[in-house]
Parts: sequence; structure tokens; C-alpha cells
Amino acid sequence: MKIRLKRAYEAPTKSDGKRILVERLWPRGVKKEDAALDEWVKDIAPSPELRKWYDHDPKKWPAFQKRYRKELDANAGEIGRLRMLCANGVVTFIFAAKDEARNSAVVLKAYLEEEN
Repeated sequence: MKIRLKRAYEAPTKSDGKRILVERLWPRGVKKEDAALDEWVKDIAPSPELRKWYDHDPKKWPAFQKRYRKELDANAGEIGRLRMLCANGVVTFIFAAKDEARNSAVVLKAYLEEEN
């Protein structure tokens, strides 16, 4: 499993492999045809309550990671689906957050890689 991360606002490239949007909400200002997505896995994203609570506050990052991992633990169906999508070749998780180091895609990637 080779997972990469990329912002939705960056141009797609062939090296992205399978492009999977891992956001509950569509990224603002991105046209669907420009996104060049293979999948949109909405239900793997943090719950609306968790997303609103976190509000990309760096002080809340450690707690956000723990809370999101609990949500992932409880979402076995979507984790299984995502594992199947990631099984062959390169996969790029597409996210919208400005902070490339502290966002849900980072947590999701780490979560999937740890379980291998």
C-alpha cells in the first residue's frame, strides 16, 4: 500500500495513481472535472461535530487525532472499502485543508499504514 497526500488545489499528475477525495465536503472552488478523482469516500472523513470542534486549531491537534482514530475504529465498513481501493499501486488521498501537516488525511494515512 503506497499512499500519498495532496491538496485538492494542486494539479493532478499521472504519478498520483488512484485519486481519492477523503473529505466530507467538496473543496471550495474546485471543479469536479478538474479534480480528476477516481473515488470520493465521504463517510471516512471526520464527523461534522468533530470537524467543527477541531476547526484546524493547532492546539487541538493531539486531541483531534485521538478522537478521529476512535471514529475510524468504529467505521470498519468504510475502512475495509478504502483498504480495497488502496490495495494495488499508488493511491493519493486528496484533501482540502490549508495545513498540510495537521489534517484528517494525515491521520487517515497513518491509521491505514499502521494496520498493515
